[in-house]
Amino acid sequence: MNKKLRSTLILLTLLMLILAVSVTYYTFFLGKDLDQKKKKLNELSEQIIDEADLNLRLETLQKKSLEIDSILSNKRFFVYSELSPVSFFQFTNKLAQSFSSESQVNVEYIDQKSEGEFQTYNYKVGGYGLFDEVFGFFRAIEKSKSLKKINSFSIGTTVQVDKKGVPIYYTNFDCEVKSYFTGDKNFAPSKPLVDSIDRKYLYNFLYPVIRAEIPPNIYDLLDVQDARLLALLPDGAFIADNKGNTFLLSEGEEVYLGYLTKIDYKNNLVSFVLNKGGIIEKINLFLETNDSIKNKKEK
Repeated sequence: MNKKLRSTLILLTLLMLILAVSVTYYTFFLGKDLDQKKKKLNELSEQIIDEADLNLRLETLQKKSLEIDSILSNKRFFVYSELSPVSFFQFTNKLAQSFSSESQVNVEYIDQKSEGEFQTYNYKVGGYGLFDEVFGFFRAIEKSKSLKKINSFSIGTTVQVDKKGVPIYYTNFDCEVKSYFTGDKNFAPSKPLVDSIDRKYLYNFLYPVIRAEIPPNIYDLLDVQDARLLALLPDGAFIADNKGNTFLLSEGEEVYLGYLTKIDYKNNLVSFVLNKGGIIEKINLFLETNDSIKNKKEK
């Protein structure tokens, strides 16, 4: 056998061997993988939905989402996820904007704690303000949609006098507040809600019944103390104060610290009711007639 024929046979043998190896690899390895991929492709093809069906499903899911949001929004409280500790500072600043200029609210962040499935940011809050402002502040915290709780508080009264000398009674307070949040997004609606809490009148049970501070006579009303009844009319009275100023008053008109309550034309007297720092005092002024002057001289 010549050299050329031998090389050709060797080459053909190598080609046959390569072909056999390729067929074996395709049949036993690659073929199975291709079959699995074709099967997966067929399954995915069966799951493909046209655009109209996808839009219908999207619309249904959006309606369901709105229904869930509506249910959560109407709940008494809800707990936000991923709440920032700064949010409570923003909340208190918004409330304090409606306070008088003399009022003050201070907020201090303490720490973060766990309560079961929830987390809390804890704050110390203190300050002072008018009674309605302070208890409106407490009410806004307790009735906020985003769950907050006043853990403990103490209150008292502080008296300050303004530039005109009028005493103003402030309520000072200190409290600890918890603001709740969670990692679960199912406890709150998808969009944050704005609190709308109406302020309600509350009787100031801290206002002192007896007060040492008596407001000054800034409106120049009649000071009944040492006043003198000059003349009487059926529906009016001329009265002079200790400075010589004269006033014509009728029943129900205001005087310093009180009101003129009665004009008794027949008995020549007028009656006043005064509130002197919580102490109610009744004062009568009599008209000096000729007979009363004569009686005084005879005595």
